[in-house]
Amino acid sequence: MSILIRNARILTFDEAGREWPEGDILIEGNAIVAVGPGLCPDRAPARVIEARGMLAMPGLINAHFHSPGNFLRGMVDGLPLEVFMLYEVPPLLDGAPVKRLNYVRTMLGAMEMLRNGVTTVMDDAFHVPVADKDGIDGIMEAYRDSGMRARVAIDQPQLVEYEKYPFLKDLLPPDAIAAMEAAPRQSTAELLALYDHLISTWDRTSGGRIAAALSCSAPQRCEVPYLQALSAMARKHDLPFNCHILETKLQRVLGEEKFGRSLVRLAHDYGILDEFLVVIHAIWVDDDDIALIARSGATVAHNPLCNLRLGSGVMPFRALRDAGVPICIGTDEAVADDAINPWAAIKMAGLVHTLSDVDYRRWPGAKEILRCAMQGGARALRWPDIGQLSPGARADVILLDLDTLPFTPLNDLHRQLVFCEPAGSVRTTIVDGVVVFEEGRITTMDEAALRQEARDLTAGYREAFAPAIEAARKLEPAYREMVLRAHARDAGMQRRLTR
Repeated sequence: MSILIRNARILTFDEAGREWPEGDILIEGNAIVAVGPGLCPDRAPARVIEARGMLAMPGLINAHFHSPGNFLRGMVDGLPLEVFMLYEVPPLLDGAPVKRLNYVRTMLGAMEMLRNGVTTVMDDAFHVPVADKDGIDGIMEAYRDSGMRARVAIDQPQLVEYEKYPFLKDLLPPDAIAAMEAAPRQSTAELLALYDHLISTWDRTSGGRIAAALSCSAPQRCEVPYLQALSAMARKHDLPFNCHILETKLQRVLGEEKFGRSLVRLAHDYGILDEFLVVIHAIWVDDDDIALIARSGATVAHNPLCNLRLGSGVMPFRALRDAGVPICIGTDEAVADDAINPWAAIKMAGLVHTLSDVDYRRWPGAKEILRCAMQGGARALRWPDIGQLSPGARADVILLDLDTLPFTPLNDLHRQLVFCEPAGSVRTTIVDGVVVFEEGRITTMDEAALRQEARDLTAGYREAFAPAIEAARKLEPAYREMVLRAHARDAGMQRRLTR
């Protein structure tokens, strides 16, 4: 199908940063073939979208996300990551097949993202208690059916819970230690077999719109052979490899206590820090870590709302940028953000770093933040043909109504995109040349039926959640003491507000 978008104001986000006060975009199939004023196609397009008074720009890229949290918004208070993770595990629901549960849960997030103008997501999906083919297929089928562009990973730690943290084993009662040791875990062979399934069944399907990604969760949570096998798989298949590193001060202390080095240095020494790695969070990094990341070619995934929600700290944005580290932007998960709205994450990225430097000339500007969201996201996902409107790029386009309050009056388009949170101004979302959202409805799904099914599936969610909450409350004192001990250490840096 061919589509001609006519008379839109255009931000291309191409390498030259071209903009047009009024222009056209011609789409053939799933690609953009021409951008500019006064286009005259050789043959009449199948559809013409009149876009005068609209802004056309590339669809947003949500570069870090966990769909299994989609049913948990509002369920957990703001807590330090290590305590929060006790409470974030979604319960299994009696009588609900995991494949259908994952499908509906994933579709709910896709629904929200498409309405917000998000065309691409990197879903670092965790599975409870263990990953299996049905659970993976449920997520993949949802993205396929939704019309979104998606890369999906299997985020599954391997080690016993107390081995992932400093001090914890000494703080736990024997019965808690025994329960952790008895909890199901998956071997390297089992997880690699699931990745074989993910890649052979789903990678580069739906015309390349649906694809695989890789994840180890974090280097301190998995066995070294598994980390290295995933890194080799990334190089073999050209896949992004997701890895949470130095999200919290406790993780900084863990590196010193257990490994005698930073977790960034650990990833480097294991041979997994390279251009395929997406270093998620990178808050408690020092100058040596930043230099290692920069030399490796890795990308950092910035999740500013989640970082504040969990009190993790403020990522050293300017130091990373000065070193040449590419940065992308994500929302993390609905339970740690309570929305799936990259516009809000983009705004926070433009705000929070004003606290890091008294020299306001070093604060990030709106254009810089938008480049991170677009070019940084495309780089992280290893899809160079997204995040821009240019001939040959994938036809992922959104139209925003400029006759709305976020743009009235229109003083500076880039600043108002970043700071005015224009999610409600999105009128049309096109992914891979297909209109998936227009006139207030998503064309690829029955939204009302899916919302009702989500309500039906979660009708007993709080009751099902109760045993996990009670177990977490019993463990929380030990975790709290662990976190406080870590924060009492001098880490040689400060990433949080202090008295």
